[in-house]
Amino acid sequence: MSASQSKSQPVRCAIYTRKSTDHGLDQEFNTLDAQRQAAENYIHSRRSDGWVVLPQTYDDGGFSGGNTDRPALQQLIDDIEEGGIDVIVVYKVDRFARSIGDFARLMELLDQHGVTFVSVTQHFNTGDSMGTLTLNVLMTFAQFEREMAAERIRDKIALAKKKGRFTGGRVPTGYVVKDHKLVIDPVEAEGIRMLFREYVETGSLAEACRRTTEAGYRTKKIVFKTDGRVSGGGPFIAKNGWHILRNRIYLGEIPYKGEWYPGEHQPLISAELWQQVETCHQKQREAPALKRLTDNFLCGRVYDSEGVPLVAKTTYRKDKSGRTHKYRYFVSNRVDGEGYGAAYLPPLPAKELEDIVLASLGELLQAPEYSTQIHHLLSKTSGKGQTPEPSEIAQVLGDIGTVWKLLFPDEQRRLFELLVEKVTLSENSLTIRYKAAGITSVMAEVHAVNQQQMIMEEKTCQ
Repeated sequence: MSASQSKSQPVRCAIYTRKSTDHGLDQEFNTLDAQRQAAENYIHSRRSDGWVVLPQTYDDGGFSGGNTDRPALQQLIDDIEEGGIDVIVVYKVDRFARSIGDFARLMELLDQHGVTFVSVTQHFNTGDSMGTLTLNVLMTFAQFEREMAAERIRDKIALAKKKGRFTGGRVPTGYVVKDHKLVIDPVEAEGIRMLFREYVETGSLAEACRRTTEAGYRTKKIVFKTDGRVSGGGPFIAKNGWHILRNRIYLGEIPYKGEWYPGEHQPLISAELWQQVETCHQKQREAPALKRLTDNFLCGRVYDSEGVPLVAKTTYRKDKSGRTHKYRYFVSNRVDGEGYGAAYLPPLPAKELEDIVLASLGELLQAPEYSTQIHHLLSKTSGKGQTPEPSEIAQVLGDIGTVWKLLFPDEQRRLFELLVEKVTLSENSLTIRYKAAGITSVMAEVHAVNQQQMIMEEKTCQ
């Protein structure tokens, strides 16, 4: 059915209106009403051709034209496919679609069902070839204008950030936003300063977080307007504490594409305190793992693939200058009685082996696929109803794995001895076997800490 059909058959016209935002839609006469009125006037001017306005309204208020995910448009498409519409009338082309790709797909749908498209203010319809050509030209320029506008917005944001302005996003703990600027929140700011100071004093991220939380400070609580979801508002833990200590916003800077620029907001900590934290980080990165752990902590836990234990040995060598150096290594227990030829593995440098084992443990703790296996292991040793869920196990071990490299040496060794029953080495693989009792102990520790934090939170609320 076309727009030029005979007068005996009415031309059914659907009016589609759209506005990108919902601002002003609560007014008695809004922009959607204005668009509809203009379209109705146009249809009435074609009354002699049999054009009539369908009573169904297709209004998308507060929906972008950058996609077709709009309720009224989807209803319009359904009605077109059912054959109930002959002409679609819009105030302007970009009210219907702002993307050439989307518009082309919509026009293909209209052609399939013999529906004509009319733009009131641009004075054309697709009932003739000239109207189709004009439409394609207009859509090309409409998309060009849209892309140029998006590019201008990106350039504006980039310039604003390079000038140190806060352009949106998650507000860090310690600040609030006023007049589009970051302003220090006195209470939250003191908690952030305390975290920095405690880390410098103790050298331990976990201890700094514990002390800051015990002092009554919490991370920023955010309630999302869209779905009421709550984020933050909890205690300081190593996971969020690490991000805080690395965030240069507290130094008065703003990030943009990996670079930091002087910000308009006031620094929350001094440059001196920031440098002290950096020094602590550097010391931890540079300190050799073996010097931070007791020698031979793998003894009694490392075996070759044949089940033979590897024992620690120490030798002393002199360099060309005559200085004596200590050299530690692991070797098969068979060597003493049967010689090196009986060993499945050659002598292994202790430092490299211990570094590999510790790094592997840190990675293994973060691997979620092991949580189900651990849950099955614990279910055999725990009482009924006492086994934690796989998701809880994965959360606890994953959090430890995330901050593994930042833990104090004594804490790394304690967790290793607590969690690991056996390390098995072959020529091409390394296997770590957990201890069920150790995992249970870690879960109990975490549970106790969480209970303590809940009690503190209740006291704070009171």
